[in-house]
Formats: sequence, structure tokens, C-alpha cells
Amino acid sequence: MRDHPLATDAVLALGALVAMVVGSFANPHGAHGPTFGTRTPEPFSLVLMVLGAAALVLRRRRQGAVLAVTIGLSLLELSTGEPRAPVAMCTVISLYTVASRTDRPTTWRLGLLTMAGLTGVAMLAGPLPWYAQENIGIFAWTGMAAAAGDAVRSRRAFIDAIQERAERAERTREEEARRRVAEERLRIARDLHDVVAHHIALVNVQAGVAAHVMDKRPDQAKEALAHVRDASRSALNELRATVGLLRQSGDPEAPTEPAPGLAVLDDLAGTFRHAGLPVKVMVQLGHGPGPLPAAVDLVAYRVIQEALTNVRKHAGPGACAEVSVVRVGGSVEVTVLDDGGSSADSSPQPRDPGGGHGLLGMRERAVALGGSCFAGPRFGGGYRVHAILPVA
Repeated sequence: MRDHPLATDAVLALGALVAMVVGSFANPHGAHGPTFGTRTPEPFSLVLMVLGAAALVLRRRRQGAVLAVTIGLSLLELSTGEPRAPVAMCTVISLYTVASRTDRPTTWRLGLLTMAGLTGVAMLAGPLPWYAQENIGIFAWTGMAAAAGDAVRSRRAFIDAIQERAERAERTREEEARRRVAEERLRIARDLHDVVAHHIALVNVQAGVAAHVMDKRPDQAKEALAHVRDASRSALNELRATVGLLRQSGDPEAPTEPAPGLAVLDDLAGTFRHAGLPVKVMVQLGHGPGPLPAAVDLVAYRVIQEALTNVRKHAGPGACAEVSVVRVGGSVEVTVLDDGGSSADSSPQPRDPGGGHGLLGMRERAVALGGSCFAGPRFGGGYRVHAILPVA
């Protein structure tokens, strides 16, 4: 029926024509109740019924025109037909079609005008008394057609709205899933970068020291190799923990070890001191109410870790670093400074050459908490990393 609407309407029109013709032979005013075959419609009424049924074939293509034509044919039959034939059935079907495909105000206007017009003409200009049941029947049938069409339209709109909400919810779920996957990938990438960049940089430095002093100072070479072993063990443990979480099929269990934070900042600075980078640390967090949130504590630690790693990798020999963490009002300010070492000049090189992700990761971590992170060269040489992290 949906694929062939014109054929469907043609079948409906044929059925309506048969019903009108059959009904025109019925007499509702028989001596013992309604009788069939006791009256015969006029040829003019038959022509009106055929024209009305033919108009119904186009009821969905020309809704307004078909309604106007069927109303006109019905008015002719109501004012001239004797005995009266049920031509108004065409108007009932056409009015239902218009009501089911337009808005409610239009349905009310067209329905009331059709009901009042047909009923008024039938009562005032027809051959039957104004109180005849056929006149009341015209009023009832046209009113039910408008009400049924409006109900069908409301039902269709309701179903369409449900389908649209379901489709929108499905799209929203897919977009939310893609967004969460992208955020999780970024988070994993930042964590792996922090682990690998920090520990491998220390391993590289200590391995270089061991190779340099192996022949002349074997005791110092052994110490450097011990630091290499400790750094590599820490890197392996963190990588193993991260990969273990990724390989779990269900929800990951709560970690048994606390995430790194400012509480182990001295240990972090100690690893860089063993690698030959003097680091001064100053932490002042005693003026705020309560400890720092875990997310802020972790981001502050990661920013310092990445900044010191960059100092060790890119600063010149003899470089010194200063780390300060100060709680100011509702935020924590993290600052990492270095003097650039003996190779510092007025135009230092970028600290993230070759499109690295260290500085980008620091900014992403800070922005995720609603803060900011700035990194750039200092006047007179060296580099400065400054992050502001809201505590709330």
C-alpha cells in the first residue's frame, strides 16, 4: 500500500462507489423499519456518486481540491436528490484525509465549515424535514471523520517523534562512545609518555655516565648502572600496570598502589640529582583547607616530572633546576625553572623538538582540570614552565 498509493486509493474509491450505490437502494423509512430494494436512485445521483468516487483517487495528491469537489457534489445531492443518495460519503473520506495530513487548527476550521455547511443545506434546502435522521447523520459522520483524521495525525506524529528520539539517542550514544574512546586514548598516551620519557631519559643519562667512567672509575660506573637498573625496574613496573589495565575485559579493579603525587616529589627530584641535575624543591601547601584533590596532586606531579625530564634532555651541561609548588587561594601554582646550563644563549632551542608530545600533554592535563599551563624560554637563557591548577 505504501509502494503503490495511487492503486490503493483507486481500490478505496471503488469500494466507496459500491457502498454508495448499494446504500442508495436502502429506504430507512419503511413500514417495518429499514428496507432494501424499495427505492431506486436517480441517474443524476448515480453521476454524482461516480464523480465523487473518481475524485477520491487523487485524495492524497490534491487534498484541498478533492475536498472542495466532494463538498460541491454533496451539496448538489443534498439540495436536489429525491430520494437522497449517500454522496456525502465521498466528503467524509476526503475530510478524513485532509485532517490526517494537516495541523489541528486547519482541521478544526475545515471540519466545522464542512459540518455546518452540509448539515445546514440538508436541513434548509433539502426535501426532508430539518429534523430528519439523515441530516443529523451527516453532521455526525463529518464530525467523526475530522476527529479520526486528527487522531491518526497525532498518532503518526507521536510515533515519528519516538523514532526520531531513538535515532538521536543512538547517534548520541555512538558519539559519546567515540568521545570516551578518544579521551581514554589521550589519557593512556599521556601516561605512557610520562613513564617512558622520564625513566628512559634517566636510563640514557646514567648509561652514558657508566660508559664514560667505566675504565677510570669503576665504582662510579657501578653506581650509575645501579641507577639504570632502578629506573628501568620502575619503568617496567609502571608499564606492566598500565598494560594490565588495558588487557582486562571487564571493569578494572581499584589499584593497590597510590598514584604518584607531591608526596613523592623528593624521590622524583632525587632521581634527577643522581642523574647529575641539581634540583631545588620548595613546596608550600599549608594555607589551604584540607589536602589537594587526587587529580590535582597527580597533574602537578606529572607536570613537574615532564618539565624536569625536558631540562635533563635539552638543557646544556651544568644546568640547575628549581621547582616550586605554592597554594594561592583556590589554585595551586607549579613552576619549574632552569638556567639553561653553560650552553644557554639569548635564543634557546625549543624544548619539544621534532613534534614531541610532552608540552602538549602538560597543557592537556592542566586544561582538563580547568587550569592552564605555559612553557617558554626565559629572558637571559633557560626555560620556564608555569601551571595554574584550580583546587575546586
